[in-house]
Order: sequence, then C-alpha cells, then structure tokens
Amino acid sequence: MPDVNLGQQTATVWENVIGKKPNDNIFTSRALFYFLGEKGFKEEAGGGRLIEFTLEYAENSTFKSYSEMEELDTTRIDVFDAARFEWKINAGTVVVSELEKLRAAEGARKIDLIAGKLENGKNSHIAVMNRQCFSDGTGNGSKNIGGLQLLLATDPTTGTVGGINRATYSFWRSRQTSGAQTAADFDNLRSSMRSIFNQCSDGGVENAPTFWVTTRTVFEGYESLLVANERYAKDGSKSRGGDAGFDNNALMFKGAKGFYDEDAPSGNLYFGNPKFLKFAYLTGGWMKMYPEVDPANQLANVHKVATFGNMGVNNSRRVGVVTAIT
Repeated sequence: MPDVNLGQQTATVWENVIGKKPNDNIFTSRALFYFLGEKGFKEEAGGGRLIEFTLEYAENSTFKSYSEMEELDTTRIDVFDAARFEWKINAGTVVVSELEKLRAAEGARKIDLIAGKLENGKNSHIAVMNRQCFSDGTGNGSKNIGGLQLLLATDPTTGTVGGINRATYSFWRSRQTSGAQTAADFDNLRSSMRSIFNQCSDGGVENAPTFWVTTRTVFEGYESLLVANERYAKDGSKSRGGDAGFDNNALMFKGAKGFYDEDAPSGNLYFGNPKFLKFAYLTGGWMKMYPEVDPANQLANVHKVATFGNMGVNNSRRVGVVTAIT
C-alpha cells in the first residue's frame, strides 16, 4: 500500500516547490515565462471544449452623419467573432523507487530526496513549456503548445490561427517585417524595430508593445551598440535618441523591455503585450500534481504532474516580429 503519510508530506513539499501563487516561483527559471508571468500573461479559464477569445473585428457602420429627420440605419452589424484554440496537455512523472526511499532512510533525508526530485520535475516541466511557447505547435504530432512562431508568424498572410484564416481575413494578421537586418547595424535594426512597434501600437499608448524578446546573439549586439552610442538624459538615465535606452539592466525600446531567451528561434525578434498575448489554462490545471500511485508491478511511487493550457492571441494586429536578422 502507498505510504499515506509520505503522500501527505509529498503534497506539502510540492506546494512549497511551486509556491501557492504559481507566478512567484514557476516563471523564474526561464526568461519568457518569468517576464510574462509577472505581467498578466497567464489567464485562468473556467472550462469549455476550446479556449475562446472574443474578437472585435469591425466598426459599426451605422454610425455616420445624418440629415434632420432622416431615418437612422438600423441594420444589425456583426462586429464580434471568436478565436478558438485547442487545449494542450503537458505532463510528466516523478518516480521515487523503493530502493531510493530505503537508502534515504526516514525523516528529513527522505523529504530532501522527494523535494529534489520534485524540483527537478518542476524545472523540466517549465523548460519544455518555455520551449514550446516559442514553437509553431506542429511538433510531437501537433500536440505541442502553439507558440510565438504560430501566433507571430514570419508570413502572417497564410495559415489558420485560432480557427481564422489569415489569408482571408486581414484583420487577423500579425505584424511582420523582414530583410537583411544585421545586429551589427544599429540604425538598420532600430528602423525595423520601430516599424513593427509603431504598427502594433497604431499610434496609441495603451495598446503598444510592452516587451520584446530575441536570441542572445541579437540581444548582445543591440546591447553593445547601445553602450557605444549611449548618452545621458537630464534625469541621469541613459538613452539612445528617443527610442532606446537602459532601465535597471533591461534594454528598452520605446518603453518596451527587451530580454533574450535561449529558446528563442534564430533571426527573430518578437514584440508583444500580455494584454493581447495569453497563456490560458484550465481551473485547477496549472502544474497540477496528482496523488501518488503505487504501481502493482513496480517497487516505486509515481507522482504525475500536468498542465492543461495553450497560448493564444486576442488581437493579432497588436503583436509582431522582425525576421531575417543575420
């Protein structure tokens, strides 16, 4: 029979490992998860067969100028639709053999063994999901999370995202610019970044990108050019013209914080805002650990861990990518 007391201890250890609030600890191991986890990227969904984001895609054309006593246009205008994304399952197991438990003896050493294995399981779980959050969702038989390479595609005029055909509906195309942009040419790269940023913000402030993420190579090239060209503003902060600068070791571009992630695909630089870019997960389905199982044919305890969720976007025109950075 399973060690009931050990099972209770394991549950307590797991709670301490992941933290009562997932954002406090879960996102600190990988750059993308860490940053977006602080900024409202995660969104709990109550249920449903699919993840649904309501979209406002058109203006109400009945609003216009009228003459005195002219009949108002009472045409019913469809202005809403929904993007629908599939639920994805990321899961794994943490196995503690009977031999391992006996060698660890009782008390603190046994708990340390369990804590170490659960910590490794947590980090492994995060690493897989972080990689998939950069993917196009086609890996592992299309079981993977549909990440940035799907939602912010290098060719946003083709393909279907969230059940909506981007070739047919231009409002659903993310922003993209490409060309031989080199990280060694600051002005050239900055020009492409400015183009995408301005397209995403569309002249507004509330909807502007709040972050950008790229590879370490591009990030360091951008950083070195900032240092070489920096100048001090009146308040003592460092800036590079009106676009770029530093803020507590983060690289800034028009107020958006930049960082690199080792999982980012080569040659791309993504702009986003957690207001529009989301990771939806089922209630109770975030880093869920199930009661340990004592297999009938194995001398071990098995702990299953799973996350039920997927990435999605609710406004494709507010996110974008600079591609072909050499």
